[in-house]
Amino acid sequence: MKDKVDVLIIGAGASGAAVAWSLAETKMRILCLEQGDWMKQSEYPANRRDFEARAFSDYATSPNIRKGPADYPINDDNSPIKVVNFNAVGGSTIMYTAHYPRLHPSDFRTRTLDGVGDDWPIDYATLEPFYTENDRMMGVAGLAGDPAYPAHLPPMPPLPLGKTGARFARALNQLGWHWWPSDSAVATTEYDGRAPCINLGQCTWGCAQGAKGSADVTYWPHAIRAGVELRTNCRVREITTGEDGMATGAVYYDPDGVAQFQPAEVVIVACNGVGTPRLLLHSTSGRFPNGLANSSGLVGKNLMFHPWANVTGYADEKLDAHRGSPLCLWSQEFYETDRDRGFVRGFILSVNRSIGVGTEAVMAEANGLVPWGEGHHDVFRDLIGRRMNLGICTEDLPEEHNRVTLDPVLRDGHGIPAPKIDYTIGENTSRMLDFAIERGKDILAAAGARHVHEVRPVMYGGWHLMGTARMGNDPERSVVNAWGRSHDVKNLFVVDGSIFVTAGGVNPTSTIQALALYIADSMKQRLATLFD
Repeated sequence: MKDKVDVLIIGAGASGAAVAWSLAETKMRILCLEQGDWMKQSEYPANRRDFEARAFSDYATSPNIRKGPADYPINDDNSPIKVVNFNAVGGSTIMYTAHYPRLHPSDFRTRTLDGVGDDWPIDYATLEPFYTENDRMMGVAGLAGDPAYPAHLPPMPPLPLGKTGARFARALNQLGWHWWPSDSAVATTEYDGRAPCINLGQCTWGCAQGAKGSADVTYWPHAIRAGVELRTNCRVREITTGEDGMATGAVYYDPDGVAQFQPAEVVIVACNGVGTPRLLLHSTSGRFPNGLANSSGLVGKNLMFHPWANVTGYADEKLDAHRGSPLCLWSQEFYETDRDRGFVRGFILSVNRSIGVGTEAVMAEANGLVPWGEGHHDVFRDLIGRRMNLGICTEDLPEEHNRVTLDPVLRDGHGIPAPKIDYTIGENTSRMLDFAIERGKDILAAAGARHVHEVRPVMYGGWHLMGTARMGNDPERSVVNAWGRSHDVKNLFVVDGSIFVTAGGVNPTSTIQALALYIADSMKQRLATLFD
């Protein structure tokens, strides 16, 4: 048995890193267990000529394709959207696009405003100072003044629009629709020891430059210097509890595959919206036969993905679609509810420009744009570098039948049951996708694009994993309280995307980390009465 620690954090991704850094100032003994390892920037695909091939093998977004030693299998056969995650120090921030919008104030009050979902027990104003602190820690580039939500001041200037972004901006101007340079966790100047982006592109497969704000290069160096211990290649099997119902620590498999027990005074779970319910459901005992912190029966339920769609076309001039960071511009014209559209809530439209020449060729052929035989090369030359892609992120409403359970057969390499996903796209979101795709086509038409086509939903688009251990004031309708503490287990906290009450219509990482900082701050303010 290991020496007891004050705080045990499970997961070293976006939220685990943030909460570790924030709590480090207490000088408590803090330990984080991570099932993955440190990544080496020199080994990222962008450093090699075969980088696009690796995107379909050892750097595929789906763990079911990668099948690396840190991955666990996921049964997502019963879902049109496949789970995307990555296990390492930094978690899925290693492979995210660093698109960094905040939730809107309305996202916290959907029941009051629109009669759907549930209101959060906190509001935008509660999180605002933690959004700001997180922007500083992650290094966010953007432009102040966006009318889409309350004023904020990103610490670095925005990414350049480039030819692709400028063409989309002119099209949106023509339509009279909102657009703004994206907030992105990408350094555009020297920042906190990180060099600025040099437009290598392909951010999704790790940033070899170190400009992208992944948690391994932002929070973790500061947390470790402050005294936090991080053990890698340690997969947690279960959280243990005592006779009093309090968490006592966790059982994990060390790098040699030997089961170890790590005792702790406080346990914080930061395993994402699929990994967290998996761990809680597997942590059963006589007192918690249906899984830990699950008296409400809601652990694993209300899974939200953000169903994505793409609308793609080709310009009549060479652009820079395969250069630069993936996202440079967004439109939130259709974010807030307008019932005349036939649905409630909304979505964002984002300019996606990062794609390699090889992938571009594969996609052009898959869409029937390139003939085989005579004329093949001429047609492809007319398409290469001209691709315009508009990504659509739609709000997903919480529905209990969308859920994570434990698979009765499938296991990971340590024999732990794999998560099983049951998910369908809701009626409201389906109508939203119909509307959004037509607006995307309007934009591409205004941009003079040809060969316009759509993908709906993006199958490997389950990047955003939310809602499966939701927060709330009512223990019968939520898993954790308004500051992340389990209703059932007074020394157990959850800080990742699983605590979202609603999904909003934007990428969640900024909010996930703001929540983690808010929960850490709440814990620090209550240290004397933390378990009351």
